[in-house]
Amino acid sequence: MRRTSSLVLLVCLWGCDDDPGRVASDSATREASVDSSPREAGGGDLAPGDAPAGDAVTGDAALSPDGGWPSTYTPPTEATVLKTLKSGHPRLIVLAADLARINAYIASDPVAKGYLDALVKKGDKLLTEPVSKRVLVGPRLLAVSREVLDRIYTLALLHRITGEAKYLDRARDELVGVAKFPDWNPSHFLDVAEMTHAFAIGYDWLHAKLSTGERAAVKKAIVELGLKPAKTAYEAKAWWTTDEFNWNNVCNGGILVGALAVGDEEPALASYLAYRAVVNLPKALASYAPDGAWAEGPGYWGYATRYSVAAFASLKSALGTDFGLSSMPGLAEAGLYRMSVAGPTSKFFNYADCGENAGRDASLFWLGRRYSRALYAWGERTYTGKNGSHRDLIWYDERGTQADLLKESPDAWFEGPEVVVMRGGWADPDATFVAFKGGDNQANHAHLDLGTFVLDALGQRWAMELGGDDYNLPGYFGSQRWTYYRLATEGQNTLLMAGANQDEKATADITVFKASSKASCAVTDLTKAYAPKGATRVWRGVALLADRERVLIVDEIEAQKSVDLVWGMHTKASISLGKERHALPGREEARGQAADHRRLAVAERRRSGGPEEADHRRQQAQGAAQDHDQRHPAHRGALHARRGADHGGLPAAALGVEDPGAGEVGQPFVFGSVGV
Repeated sequence: MRRTSSLVLLVCLWGCDDDPGRVASDSATREASVDSSPREAGGGDLAPGDAPAGDAVTGDAALSPDGGWPSTYTPPTEATVLKTLKSGHPRLIVLAADLARINAYIASDPVAKGYLDALVKKGDKLLTEPVSKRVLVGPRLLAVSREVLDRIYTLALLHRITGEAKYLDRARDELVGVAKFPDWNPSHFLDVAEMTHAFAIGYDWLHAKLSTGERAAVKKAIVELGLKPAKTAYEAKAWWTTDEFNWNNVCNGGILVGALAVGDEEPALASYLAYRAVVNLPKALASYAPDGAWAEGPGYWGYATRYSVAAFASLKSALGTDFGLSSMPGLAEAGLYRMSVAGPTSKFFNYADCGENAGRDASLFWLGRRYSRALYAWGERTYTGKNGSHRDLIWYDERGTQADLLKESPDAWFEGPEVVVMRGGWADPDATFVAFKGGDNQANHAHLDLGTFVLDALGQRWAMELGGDDYNLPGYFGSQRWTYYRLATEGQNTLLMAGANQDEKATADITVFKASSKASCAVTDLTKAYAPKGATRVWRGVALLADRERVLIVDEIEAQKSVDLVWGMHTKASISLGKERHALPGREEARGQAADHRRLAVAERRRSGGPEEADHRRQQAQGAAQDHDQRHPAHRGALHARRGADHGGLPAAALGVEDPGAGEVGQPFVFGSVGV
């Protein structure tokens, strides 16, 4: 099969050449070598370019040859890891000087005072709530562990700030009650790690206020229900101890905080665990490199970062050093990743098992302080509003303005998960925003979603990701994972070839990324994802054009033979079907008011084929929609905008781009676009 491929790619590159010297990333730029001659199927693969790399990692952020530690640091030994442990309590995270800083902010800064007011309201509500019970949801005690953690942080911090005994009494009741649990569910070790973290904070912060018997009960729970099960897990070489993603951060981080809390009273056990946590954390921290992104999606970025921060801060406060862990590559940029993958609608590009709403994340305050990035502090204050959490109050930072944000490029390519984000601007809530990804279908929590995208414009999310499903569904993390609509290729905003999922082991690189002041574009090579169905070349290009107001999505497909294709996009918007163009309502229509003169549209060209084929494809699409609604009644009608299904056709050019020619059944070719 032969196909001229230069036309559509030149459309994308043309939009990016306004200022070819400007690249919206500190990472190296990979560009395509494109000519105007026809290519054989499978030929002309995009090759990485030799553009200059970003700033080199130097000093204590440079990795040693073994890939584990910053080169200017030496890992501790088991015998020395707790050598500098501070005596007495409190020694975890909030020391006396930190408490003085927090109180000074409360006295002088209305935002910090608002955080305290919100925390008092929350704490007062907790006073009348019963002590947490040991109730599993599926195989997990995790919801209870997180509830206890939140309660202890809230109540203990309020007592330290206000001195009011009511918060101390309620925290004491929680600790003593949960200490009576027979176990903290070590079969799902996240539950143990989070509960150990909770008890470590309670034991450390309230140590002087607990009775001798209460201290003994809380310490016994930390040791018997937290640290000893952790030692058993290390001895058994549990998989999470050296995992590359969130389980490592959370389990090692939580156990480390527990070990530091009782290190002077249980030196042998605490040294054993603290040493192993400290030397294994880099295996997960390396996943932030090179630019702070996270392959498990922004939701799990938040979970992993919360525990990374807890580990760093606890080490620094208790030992005076974090052994260089917080200097590992990518961590300084991590906050910008978190801010970049949230669109102007305050919704994430929620790939993998991630929820849609961005919300707040107090780790941004800590990251801003540690890496002198005032931008992160401004971002968290903006996300939080008046409802700051205990963590927001602990790490509060008044620095940063919107001007700091406007200095950042509106476009970014995050090389770790191969995610690209492009936006019309940072400050406009109606700005156009598009994000898409290549990546690795085998990444932890991944969906079969290579090529998927989200789209915001006019204050609305038009193309949405459905996110994760109920973790307690049968086989959700096992053999049935790819049978669930939200996780399968059919449930993504990407191509469905021959009605089948993408290759479960496929990867997709971003092969082009360029940006200018007026436009930006990127291309991902999806060939590996569809090769089992006979594809020899599948490229998806996404461009933000026309002064950053219009989005162009281009798909090029070459295959060994004719193949059935569906171009998928999920939206909550109403769709009006036309002969050549499917329209989505404009901003005012979406709000139930007069129609906006700007509209979102998806155009498509009909593929040649008889009426029998069109009827067959229509029936297929209707059947798939009915099947989805039966399996997922909570998401009934949540968008099957599956372009091409109703008319038996393939997406075609829009936005005034020249027609590239007939799309015959024997010439599998897709060219789709979405414009505002």
